[in-house]
Amino acid sequence: MSSAELRDELDCSICLSLYTDPVSLRCGHFFCRSCIVSALDAQEAAGVYSCPDCRAQYPERPALEKIQDLENMVERFSSTQPEMEETRIFCTYCTKSPVPAVRSCLQCENALCSKHLTAHNKTADHILTEPTCNKKCSLHQKVLEYYCPQDAAFVCASCCLVGEHRGHQVELLDETSEKKKEKLRKYLDRVNPQKKEIHTKVQNLQNQKRKIQEKASDKRKNVSKIFMDIRKQLEMAEKKALSEVSRQEEKIVSQISHLIKKLEIQEDKLSRKMGHVEEMCRVTDPIRLLQESDITECSHGGEEDTGGDGGEVSSEEDLDEVLISLTLHRSMRDIVTNVTSELGVHVPDILLDVDTANRWVTISEDLKTATESDREQERPKSSGRFVTFPQVLSRCGLSSGRHYWEVEWNQIGGCGIGLSYPSIEKRGRQSGIGYNDKSWCLDMYDGGYEVWHNSVGLTLSVKQAYPTLGVFLDYEAGRLSFYELCDPIRHLHTFTASFTEPLHVVFYVYEGASVTIRS
Repeated sequence: MSSAELRDELDCSICLSLYTDPVSLRCGHFFCRSCIVSALDAQEAAGVYSCPDCRAQYPERPALEKIQDLENMVERFSSTQPEMEETRIFCTYCTKSPVPAVRSCLQCENALCSKHLTAHNKTADHILTEPTCNKKCSLHQKVLEYYCPQDAAFVCASCCLVGEHRGHQVELLDETSEKKKEKLRKYLDRVNPQKKEIHTKVQNLQNQKRKIQEKASDKRKNVSKIFMDIRKQLEMAEKKALSEVSRQEEKIVSQISHLIKKLEIQEDKLSRKMGHVEEMCRVTDPIRLLQESDITECSHGGEEDTGGDGGEVSSEEDLDEVLISLTLHRSMRDIVTNVTSELGVHVPDILLDVDTANRWVTISEDLKTATESDREQERPKSSGRFVTFPQVLSRCGLSSGRHYWEVEWNQIGGCGIGLSYPSIEKRGRQSGIGYNDKSWCLDMYDGGYEVWHNSVGLTLSVKQAYPTLGVFLDYEAGRLSFYELCDPIRHLHTFTASFTEPLHVVFYVYEGASVTIRS
């Protein structure tokens, strides 16, 4: 096998260069690892993978098997081609893959490999030399040996002595070539770190991409498991509710059936007595009639009293719908509790602290709603009461765990919702939520959002579209996130911090705004 043929066997069909870290697919075709990885990445969006050579398809991303023997063969071939590596002079006619030249023709101005040299014209004017990329001067038909920097032209000796480049400072091609190589080497020295940096970033992004995909896959499995559990619990809840309906039905129907049976017995007795009475009414002998006992006289509470047994079950007896609803409610509550427990999220019962409420803020009786008032409220003095701004804190703080709750704004005026340490100032500018390092605030106003912490504000690019927000706190992870509960739910902003005190819910209301904690 010739060098060119061997070279063809050792070329990657994707990059058309010698294999680098060769690997194979199950179909048996070889590629550079980086080449086939790039090709498979490009196919990933379609969800179908195929071999670039034979188009064999794989339902899943195919595994790559390293071919050490082929890599050793490439290394041995490269080591036997020193001239090609050193001179970089290749055959002019071998266009598919570079093959080292063994001779050059000054007449044809072409470099020739051993294969094409055999078929070359052998007339006297076709002079063969060592492999060179030099061309001949079109004016003097002499080899171009010099370079004229002034005109950026390749010239022969005659051009320097008698031609238009006479008197110009010329350089030998080898010297100019070395200068160019040195410049290129400096360029490589400069860009190699950039390439490595880019490569590192690409690797990091690929790792991040893989981790996100793995995490998403795990999340999909978790969500499927949760909903499978919910379906099972819903089936159990349905059975409980239906069982309760059946129990009540059986109990009431049994009582009614018992009453019907007793009443039917009474009805039968009365029918017999009525028949006897009718028979007596037809008697014509007064003596016989008067000798019969008077069956029309009954003692109070006797069997003849048809109403005596009628009070055991009222005709208005009905199913206990409240009990059925409570059974359903308890089952649904247990399902929600199980889901939140599975997710590791606690839903706190948040109540507002009237003792911290500014006098221009009214608090609802259930301690769930704060409203900016048009008149000052009469409240006793308290060291914990906000003085400067219309704000209020919640009663209890959150000092650990993952928590989620929802708030609703009446879309009047504006409001701020967030979290604060209880040690926040209560008067002065520093007491405003978001204007200190002790509080974190999302400000809502007509059509927009702003976030504030430590007097640094940021206007969010999203437009306010829905008045109900979800708030999520992961105390240990130091994350406070806000979500707009539209469809689909939209993430607004996440604060990150190292929390050092219990966190209390805080509201700021102005211009008639009202904020409610949703149960």
